[in-house]
Amino acid sequence: MPKKPRTTSRDPHFKRERAKYDQPIASREHLLELVNSQRVPVSQEHIAEALGYADDTSLEALRRRLNAMIRDGQLFRNRRGGYLSFDHMDLEKGYVQSHPDGFGFVTPESGGKDIFMPARQMRTLMNGDKVALKVTSYDKHRERAEGALVSVLERAHQSLVGRYHRESGIEFVVPDDKRLVQDVLLNREVGHNAKPGDIVLVRIIEYPSNHSQPIGLIEQVLGQQNAPGMEVTIAVNTHHIPHQWNEAVLDSIRNLSDQVAEKDKRGRRDLRQHAFVTIDGADARDYDDAVYCEPVANGFRLFVAIADVAHYVAVDSALDSEARLRGTSVYFPGEVIPMLPEALSNGLCSLNPAVDRLCLVCSMDINNQGTIKQFEFFEAVIHSQARLIYDDVAAALFNGEKPAKGPIARLATNLGNLRQVYEALARARKRRHAIEFETREVLFVYDQQRKIEAIVPSQRNQAHLLIEECMIAANICAARILKKQKLPTLYRNHEGANADKLPNLQEFLASFGISLGSENPTPTDYARIVAQAKERPEADMIQTVVLRSMLQATYSPDPKIGHFGLALKDYAHFTSPIRRYPDLLVHRAIKHWIKHKSAAGFDYDLTQMMAMGECCSRFERRAEDATRDAADWLKCEFLQKHIGKQYSGIVAAVTNFGLFVQLDELLIDGLVHVTSLKRDYYQFDAAHHRLVGERTGRSYRLGDRLEVVVVRVDMEERKIDFDLAGVDADDPGISKKRRGKKDNSRKKDKTRKKDKTRTRAR
Repeated sequence: MPKKPRTTSRDPHFKRERAKYDQPIASREHLLELVNSQRVPVSQEHIAEALGYADDTSLEALRRRLNAMIRDGQLFRNRRGGYLSFDHMDLEKGYVQSHPDGFGFVTPESGGKDIFMPARQMRTLMNGDKVALKVTSYDKHRERAEGALVSVLERAHQSLVGRYHRESGIEFVVPDDKRLVQDVLLNREVGHNAKPGDIVLVRIIEYPSNHSQPIGLIEQVLGQQNAPGMEVTIAVNTHHIPHQWNEAVLDSIRNLSDQVAEKDKRGRRDLRQHAFVTIDGADARDYDDAVYCEPVANGFRLFVAIADVAHYVAVDSALDSEARLRGTSVYFPGEVIPMLPEALSNGLCSLNPAVDRLCLVCSMDINNQGTIKQFEFFEAVIHSQARLIYDDVAAALFNGEKPAKGPIARLATNLGNLRQVYEALARARKRRHAIEFETREVLFVYDQQRKIEAIVPSQRNQAHLLIEECMIAANICAARILKKQKLPTLYRNHEGANADKLPNLQEFLASFGISLGSENPTPTDYARIVAQAKERPEADMIQTVVLRSMLQATYSPDPKIGHFGLALKDYAHFTSPIRRYPDLLVHRAIKHWIKHKSAAGFDYDLTQMMAMGECCSRFERRAEDATRDAADWLKCEFLQKHIGKQYSGIVAAVTNFGLFVQLDELLIDGLVHVTSLKRDYYQFDAAHHRLVGERTGRSYRLGDRLEVVVVRVDMEERKIDFDLAGVDADDPGISKKRRGKKDNSRKKDKTRKKDKTRTRAR
């Protein structure tokens, strides 16, 4: 029983709740305080009684808020319906990662190492479920904790995509997502028109139990696997990416004009006479940012104008709720699932040329050494002078191809200023030892039937880097002002090296004669490693391994972490509110400061920001997973047409079952299985990332260049098999000839200690 009745009016956050709701109820903070004050689990009825709620509206609002707090991991509800605070329980919360062999892991929300879940604990779970668990033991040999399931807090899948099968009268769907290890049985009582082999969307009506598989029913037949655009359809539905606008959103944009209303321009700085330009890729359709630069004493004044999305997307509006659910725009090859409707993302918010647009501007005074001396944020209206393409700007500014006419010739002065401020910012970047990763990407070329026709390499040029440096500068300023004014917001935090992966990284680098530098590497150490590897033929592969040794960047309200990769203490995402929800939150915080000069009365508190940071980080990974799945599908589809063709590649990974080879131009990975390595039996040498033949001494190691032939493509599994070709397939002296130097890796086991020494010496 509650110790003492409380009322909503005693809630310290009651004014905030009253400003947001017509009939406010207790805030999350007040509910947590109430639950924490109890020594026993407290029921919803007792909470309502303590708060003095008796009417249906308040009771329903309380029920929804308690459920939301369970969903966000603030409260736990036991089997008898009693609510407890996680603060008073020895439990971990986290997300499930399933393994095909039945066991799994839980990634704790609080950070730290993943917790092992044996198969018996995984029977009722599906990949991605949010769970509460209790750590039951610790395996010293494997250095990992083992957990036991306490409760499923949130199911990751209400539906899934898969292939329909019918065998011996039993109907089931095999999930397309291979992380979902259980097939879904179909409810026989519900009819459908799917045929074996069809790709279907199945809704789960019963989740797995200790004794049965999940049960579902087919909601939609999506089509055959070779249908045009199927890769995007599958990815969107597999990863549960919202992709349809509800009626409330459609109603809110129905009467939007494509022109900025005159009344909306009032009270803003008029920068329409400044020669702002947008510089983007040739296929871009939404333009978040425009830039303008002019010389001042001892340096430059750089203006970064960002679309004022917050002006059109009000807090808790239908548009805002949908944007929050999406978290980010998702860019598939040839298709975009936008965070905001096109009327805004491609229209009224997009900084299109030759039209007035509302912006939030960061004006920065930057000296010739690239240091930001002072900055200011303000609301403005601009009139972009041109929409420019990266390749054209790079040709004119950096390759000496001066056009005689056109927008680049007309705007030569502003573009020249932009080049100079970029060079100053790039010098500052080098001084602070930011990590200079050189990424390689590919573009997918379609035919008229939207089938994959070609895969071509795509690389960034200096125009990309120019815009990137301008955006980084504005992001730094956004973080600094919000940190100084103590406004709750989301910073783009990157903690750097993953301590669990450092020993393997150190060993890997040593095989190339590169030293990690220290047990706690700094950005300077990483920058040095990348620079040392740059001239090597294995540069891409070394860079990939180094990149994977670091933790992922996340969104968090913690202002103390900073960004390891960029070697920055202060960093927030400010420059893409059309396509990233965290940027929209940063805009709202800055606009609140511009208007009120105080943090008081801001729409969000720290608790809410923490929850939104976790969601935004999760949605970002969801988008990355979906686009990677679609790209993998297209790569498989492309190579299906090229079975038997020979390609050059590099060994990107070595395992006990074979070599993963990445094709040079296509950036496609395939497996050369160990059983296809003829005329010998191969042992896996994990320490040196190689396979070594017992009889011939032939070795295949990480970074080796190989010629391979495409022999098999499995669309359902997204797997590609290669065989060695030409000299690689037949020459027993392959490693020696390929490297052009003596290969000490052929020594027998009795000389292994000596061999290790020589490997390090190289």
